[in-house]
Amino acid sequence: MALNYERLLNWPFAEVKQSYTDRDTMLYALGLGFGFNPTDPEELRFVYEQGLQAFPTMPVVLGHPGSWMSDPETGIDFLKVLHGEQHLEIHQALPPEGTILARNRVAEIIDKGEGRGALIHVERRIFDHVSGDHLSTQTAVIFARNNGGFGGPVTTGAKPHALPERPPEATVDIPVAAQAALLYRLSGDYNPLHADPAIAEKAGFPAPILHGLASYGVAARAVLKALQVNDATQLRSFSLRFSAPVFPGETIRTEVWRDGDEVSFRARVPARDTVVLNNGRAVIAPA
Repeated sequence: MALNYERLLNWPFAEVKQSYTDRDTMLYALGLGFGFNPTDPEELRFVYEQGLQAFPTMPVVLGHPGSWMSDPETGIDFLKVLHGEQHLEIHQALPPEGTILARNRVAEIIDKGEGRGALIHVERRIFDHVSGDHLSTQTAVIFARNNGGFGGPVTTGAKPHALPERPPEATVDIPVAAQAALLYRLSGDYNPLHADPAIAEKAGFPAPILHGLASYGVAARAVLKALQVNDATQLRSFSLRFSAPVFPGETIRTEVWRDGDEVSFRARVPARDTVVLNNGRAVIAPA
């Protein structure tokens, strides 16, 4: 069954209402490796209920619409999809506990051509249930490898953010705990690829891999640390491309360049000399 272009653009997503507690906020931060140094006050503020703050990338685990892409009516070959990019715009800081409303939609579908796949842009807007305030807007770009040539708009999509050609101004190493994927999955992504060695092997990996959005959060940690940004709410935008998986137990090295409020970054695993996150762009608001 071919990808159904008009059906996808008008997919009937239900509004998602989700309540979360300070425990969920702490659990998300633990999944990003906060608390590795349990006496560091800069880490404790995200994992300890006294003065607790939600780390700014936490909206990516809220308001998920479920496994809608596996519905045969979409025409998506669900076994051949990859998470290609993640973009997040932060309009207001997420409270450490509360109830949100999420509105999801397919914003764009790009036909890369027969044998080249399709790019599906899924937008999620998150609102505070009580105040109605618009907290964040995120877009996940899904690469549907087996769905090209369906007759939709054929473009190359937006160009990736270009990294500066000069050496990075800062480099930050953050170790990923061996149990990181088992912790991170408790924030809502229970894909067994991140927990079951047998399933990981069938997928072609020597061991379960870290969630892409966990490495995304680790990179955000690294960017704020590299720039010595003490107030995490200054992070207003965070986007990147996923280029290779990370395995729990590895170290992620993030290279950072700053040009005013705009920050460029990429991340690699030094032990394998492999770039795992690329074309990163963040916006840091003035203190």
